[in-house]
Amino acid sequence: MNANAKPLLVIGGGIGGMTAAVDAAEIGYKVILVEKEAYLGGRVMRMHRYFPKMCPPTCGFEINTRRIKQNPRITVHTMATVEEITDEAGDLRAKIRIRPKYVTDMHLIADSMTEKLTTERVNDFNYGMDKTKALYMPHDMAYPPGYVLDREALSETDAEKLNEICPPGAIDLEMTEKRIAVDIGAVIIATGWRPYDATKLDYLGFGQCQNVITNVMMERLAAMGGPTAGEIVRPSDGKKAENIAFVQCAGSRDENHLPYCSAVCCMGSLKQVRYIREKNENAKITVFYIDVRTIGREEKFYYDLLEDENVSFIKGKVAKISEEPGSENLVLDVEDTITRENLHKGFDMVVLATGMVPNTPDFKIPFELKYDDYGFTDGVTNFDGVYTVGCAKRPCDVSRTTKDSTAATLKAIQCLNRGE
Repeated sequence: MNANAKPLLVIGGGIGGMTAAVDAAEIGYKVILVEKEAYLGGRVMRMHRYFPKMCPPTCGFEINTRRIKQNPRITVHTMATVEEITDEAGDLRAKIRIRPKYVTDMHLIADSMTEKLTTERVNDFNYGMDKTKALYMPHDMAYPPGYVLDREALSETDAEKLNEICPPGAIDLEMTEKRIAVDIGAVIIATGWRPYDATKLDYLGFGQCQNVITNVMMERLAAMGGPTAGEIVRPSDGKKAENIAFVQCAGSRDENHLPYCSAVCCMGSLKQVRYIREKNENAKITVFYIDVRTIGREEKFYYDLLEDENVSFIKGKVAKISEEPGSENLVLDVEDTITRENLHKGFDMVVLATGMVPNTPDFKIPFELKYDDYGFTDGVTNFDGVYTVGCAKRPCDVSRTTKDSTAATLKAIQCLNRGE
């Protein structure tokens, strides 16, 4: 190890970025971890469980946050973005912008204080399915812990109320952005993914039919910290869904939307079928698919569900979803490609398995990267010591992301050791 090595900059605090940070720091290297949200954990923290073990993501997350918290070599900046990276004579320098959260660390904020506010904001953690108060905790296991204030959502009346009910100095409505510059020795880009915009799939009814949801929304419905406290119910009326359809490749493997396979959607839907069967033993589920793609030991995950008499698999791409006249039930038009029968089937609720899209188009990496047609990058840049990991490179699951991050960290360390 080079004791004089400059820090490793990790852009993105999801599972890939956290893995890279702890791997580097625990063998003695300084790390600067930058995350645009108010919390670490990324999309994984919005999941109910992992496949194939069906354990909650909080298990691994709690271990990683403890490792980060106890390691003085890791500096974490949340609500932050990297605005610029320059390379002068082989020296990398990054400029980081940190947005204000308007809550200081001088005093603890009591939950009862938020209940006295009236202004609300859309809860993006739950994909807009509910709201929080303007002063909010990102989620139950948020790290760094603490409240965040949405200044734009806060009314002037509630601003005055906060000054009355909060301890002096706990809230600073005049807090401003900070910009810092840091010298770095290498960079790992772990900017992650987002779900494909289902509103573009107008033929599948998302945004038009209340009871058509996406796979990421189903994760939050199943979670205890979700908008329904873990009850899988219809958004339109709150009734328990008894007859549910899963539509695979919603926009994926489609030249008009995402021509590629996102690799995880099949396993994600099979996992969610299990959520439903665990919570409602009478529920009937139909999975409409092009191909069921599972890998290695994940095959058994699929074969077990084939034995469930309440779960049906129909090979066919759904052409249209519409509401039944006079009700909020849904009708799917699809051709069964095995029987060649045109089906017109009704359901209580539909889950669209939307694909993974890289965050790179929304997060402008401040140096030249080579992108493919879909926004994924192979990490090739004009700078030595810049590595891309996980879903910034290609669609992949948690296991493959963490392995990719560890491999990139080993390469980054070699670069750090060449520095002064």
